[in-house]
Order: sequence, then C-alpha cells, then structure tokens
Amino acid sequence: MNMANVRIQSACGSSGKVIAARLLPGTDLLEGIEAVCKEHKVDYALVNCFGSFDSVGYMYLVPKPEAKVGAGYGAVLRQNGPVEFLSGTGVICVKDGACDIHFHGTMCDKDGRVFGGHMVKGHNPTLTTVDVVITEVAGVKMLRRYDEETDLTQFFPTT
Repeated sequence: MNMANVRIQSACGSSGKVIAARLLPGTDLLEGIEAVCKEHKVDYALVNCFGSFDSVGYMYLVPKPEAKVGAGYGAVLRQNGPVEFLSGTGVICVKDGACDIHFHGTMCDKDGRVFGGHMVKGHNPTLTTVDVVITEVAGVKMLRRYDEETDLTQFFPTT
C-alpha cells in the first residue's frame, strides 16, 4: 500500500447516549432528527434510519468543470411517493453554532428502482414511519465548515 497519498483528519472519542426514536407521519426527516437531538441535548452523533416517505428531495454529485475538484452538488431532485426509505446514515454536527446534519439516503420508488443521494432539509416528509437510532459521540467535536481545498462545506472532527 502506498501511504504517500493517504491524508486523513481524525479525532478519537467514545459513544455516549443511544437514542431510539420514531418520526411520525408528515415529519420531515432532517427536521425530525434535529428535534430529537435538541430534546436529548445531543450536539455530535451518528444517525442510522429507515422507513418511508410521502415524497423526497435529494441531490447528488455532478460534473462541474469550474469547481476546484471538478464536481459539485446538482439541483434538488424530487420524487413523488410512496418512496421506500431503504437506508439512511449521517453525522450530526455543528456549523456556525447550530445543528447541521450531513445525511445520505438510499431509496426506491413504487417500481423498485433504487436511487439516492444527499438528503435536503424540508423535502422529505415521513409517510408511515422513519425509525431512527442516534448514537452520541462524546469527546469529539464534529464540525462542518468551509474547506478551501475543495471549495465545499466539509466534515471536520477535532478534540
């Protein structure tokens, strides 16, 4: 393995509280996760979930020759439901003093076609349920901020 090209940023902490929650019909995915974190006073965490949506709004990377890294997020894509939410995972971070969730999901439509990407806040209302497990990260600050190298907002773990 050529380690010369390996570049990382990391911080070591431990698991804190584990919170199980259900997002009820009509609740937006990211707004619901934020509410759970606020209720349980969690600033930094991992989140995993699945369920169903009435409709979805998501983005994915597309070529952007003008961007520093040659790619960036495209327009918000919308899919009417019902949508099966197969799997979602993300990090609960802080950006400019407020909760900021970086979250990706995999979904399928009524015909079983699978799609997914970066979930967009305010565009993913729960249809029947979204079952959520949030694991707090203790001893690590998980920040989101602008990264000069990529010209995008990125994840910055630190102690």
